[in-house]
Amino acid sequence: DRPKGRRVTKNRWVFDVKTDGRKKARLVAKGYSQIEGLDYDQVFSPVVRFETVRLILALAALEGMHISGLDVRNAYLYGKLDEEIYMEQPEGFKVKGQEHRVLRLLRALYGLKQAGLAWWRTLNESLKELGFTRLVSDAGIFIYKTKDGRFVLVIVYVDDALFCGKDKALVAKLKNRFMKKWECRDLGDVKEFLRMRITRKGDEIHLDQTAYLETVLQRCGMQNAKSVPTPLPAGYKPEPHTGPVDPALRSRYQTVIGSLLYIMLGTRPDICFAVTKLAQQAANPSQDHLDKALYICRYLVGTKFYALVYSGKSGQGVSACTDSDWANDPEIRRSQSGYFMKLANGVFSWLSRRQKTVALSSTEAEYMSLSDCSRQVVWVKMLLKEIDYLLGALPICSDNQGAIFIGSNPVTERRSKHIDIRYHYIRELIEEKQVELFYISTDENPADLFTKNLGRVKFLKFRGMLGLRFYESS
Repeated sequence: DRPKGRRVTKNRWVFDVKTDGRKKARLVAKGYSQIEGLDYDQVFSPVVRFETVRLILALAALEGMHISGLDVRNAYLYGKLDEEIYMEQPEGFKVKGQEHRVLRLLRALYGLKQAGLAWWRTLNESLKELGFTRLVSDAGIFIYKTKDGRFVLVIVYVDDALFCGKDKALVAKLKNRFMKKWECRDLGDVKEFLRMRITRKGDEIHLDQTAYLETVLQRCGMQNAKSVPTPLPAGYKPEPHTGPVDPALRSRYQTVIGSLLYIMLGTRPDICFAVTKLAQQAANPSQDHLDKALYICRYLVGTKFYALVYSGKSGQGVSACTDSDWANDPEIRRSQSGYFMKLANGVFSWLSRRQKTVALSSTEAEYMSLSDCSRQVVWVKMLLKEIDYLLGALPICSDNQGAIFIGSNPVTERRSKHIDIRYHYIRELIEEKQVELFYISTDENPADLFTKNLGRVKFLKFRGMLGLRFYESS
């Protein structure tokens, strides 16, 4: 019977059609009615980072790793609940004559605030029992090591998992042991992960989101739009809208920008600057901002069959490029930082963002960008070290000699003595030989793509240096 003084959680059915055509029905709890401290306490559960997935895929292309995938069926239902939670009987399954009675949940259900954490704890213990160790650098990666130096990596994102390793037999063995513990759907050689299509052609791995991109274009009504060569018109700078907020316009704008953000974060670094700049206007967009967001869609119409390509035969190791655009923001005069990292001749990590403080010179802006990039480089080194790849000093390229000089020498000059101490972190990395700075001319620096709105010629030149290539699978 319904307990007195206890909140009863409602539920609903959610229906979906998967990318492979399967139809799915799922009972979801309405977790928004839960009360913190009574129905749940902690809710955070880690997931693997996008850039980590791309890094492992690039490494797999270089090392010739075998990659196999699986999907845990109804994963959240395995998570055990510590709290006392009651739920109404689901629609279509109510017991006749006992509709007033409720269900006591012993296991997590999709929609509950703590469901993700409950499943994560269960999964973590399960993998530990199988001999896997969770990486410190990314809690979504687990590694199994043998005494003779072989290893298998498991990439986990909620209920999706990839098993990667050079030894195909060992990968299959560990995967089968995992599948005996949980009810899983064996996906075989990986074809898709996080809505990213993964295609292997010889020693190359192609990564694209063509199917999701077509869905976004249809949602925005842009599938038949005329294509354009660049994400934004040359020289365009968005200006803040000071008029009253239009709720309908804002809702549509945020829908478009949110969809573009997912594409950008997944496989399309070429739209990173454009999407980042327009996302800053999401609180109060104007019609002009919406038109420019749809302009990005027009660019994607003509490039929807582009993929990130990681080439094993390239033999290219980890490298980074960084750049900044001084006083890029016309309102608050802050600069724009941008950098990317490459492995196997394809980018796996990129960033474009407004700097947190005002830089008083272009050299200072470049120095701040160098320092931001160096922190990412150190994280990549730590992650690779955990899977037994020991690297020397990683190269970072910059197009500003002054910034390289300040980073390489402990100088305190009149024009640089005020720089925040946090940005001098790069000096320590150089002394410890974790990174090494190199000069690259502005005309040859692809990181320029992440800091400003380039014209067609430069944009197309730098886009080709990122590892993006036209590709349409059969």
